[in-house]
Amino acid sequence: MFIKRERYLEKIRPFYDADLIKVLTGVRRCGKSVLLEQIEEELRERGYDDNHIIKINFEDMQYEKIRNAERLNKYITDRVMDKNKYLIFLDEIQHVRSFEKVLSSLRATLNCSIFITGSNSKLLSGKMATLLVGRCIEFRIMPFSFAEGYEYCKQLGKEQSLDELFIDYINWGGLPLRFSFHREGDIKKYIEQTYQGILDKDIITERSKINRQNFEKIAGYIMANAGKEFSAKNIEIYFENQGEEQVDKKTIYRYLDKMEKACLIDRVKRFNIVGKQAMTYVEKQYAVDTGFRMVNTNLVNIEDTFFLENIIYNELISRDYEVFVGKTYKGEIDFVVINGRKKCFIQVAYYLSGQETIDREFSAFKPISDAAPKYVLSLDRLDFSRDGIAHINIIDFLLGKKELILT
Repeated sequence: MFIKRERYLEKIRPFYDADLIKVLTGVRRCGKSVLLEQIEEELRERGYDDNHIIKINFEDMQYEKIRNAERLNKYITDRVMDKNKYLIFLDEIQHVRSFEKVLSSLRATLNCSIFITGSNSKLLSGKMATLLVGRCIEFRIMPFSFAEGYEYCKQLGKEQSLDELFIDYINWGGLPLRFSFHREGDIKKYIEQTYQGILDKDIITERSKINRQNFEKIAGYIMANAGKEFSAKNIEIYFENQGEEQVDKKTIYRYLDKMEKACLIDRVKRFNIVGKQAMTYVEKQYAVDTGFRMVNTNLVNIEDTFFLENIIYNELISRDYEVFVGKTYKGEIDFVVINGRKKCFIQVAYYLSGQETIDREFSAFKPISDAAPKYVLSLDRLDFSRDGIAHINIIDFLLGKKELILT
């Protein structure tokens, strides 16, 4: 049983027959393989048959012997029997050495439409970017959004109220398979094993020369503090106070880069609101899924706004917005959201539980002279909109009942 991931299919459909390599990137177990199956199903409905579909999942041991460019190229070309168009699906392509050479050759010599997936956010960098510049298009795939998780739970027949499901989503995130488990202990075990699998397969490999113990401690700290202002110095001090082995800033940033490449985190840059420009300075990290943050945090405080920020950030990214941390001369705006030349500003709160909280969240926008729309998102059901600043219930926003307007 699975749900149709229409948000992504809608983006990819216009490119089904385009002479571009369709690249689906995202963290392991976010649903890329199932999405490939859904694309295949739609294309079968257009008339493609088994004889013109070639698909390989490189996580499958039976394909281990073709994990290099020459063997993979031969395997595929040997199956092409005519000049009609072929569909080629290559799942977790990063396991193939020099895969970019195969893709370049296939695209140049065959009548085909190529779809690939990978668990590395830098899949389109380096040699592949050089060989295939202008010849591929990337689609970033995220774990289930709250709306997708809600729909999937209904299909599974889970009897949970909307509020109960949201608390569950805050805690355990949106990895699709985790919704199949009922007990929290089983969910936690699955997410922990998935997290460890990412470390083993994508980060701490034989060639990486990474100290596993140090990496796990630093990665755990970064995950547990996702959404908080980042400082490598604070990490150094934290480990020093814990009596741990000292780790220098260079190593910390190297580990951050490894986490980002494995799609575990996003590193979010600062936007200078006064100067109206994005800065190169990285302000915060957000976890690609709050479940990963949960298993790296000893105690979850549901009132911790950073968990809510993380969910809002991931939702915005899945909607193809550019997202920055906003800086004013007086403080911070949680998010500057940009689409082309349009933008809006967002503050995220747990509950607007008193006048002091209301004043704090709404007054954060006072230093901003920009006329772009401004929003406060919280779990309150009452509408606290005022002074031209719109208030939106977080669950309504995640379910698409309330939309952002960018100008």
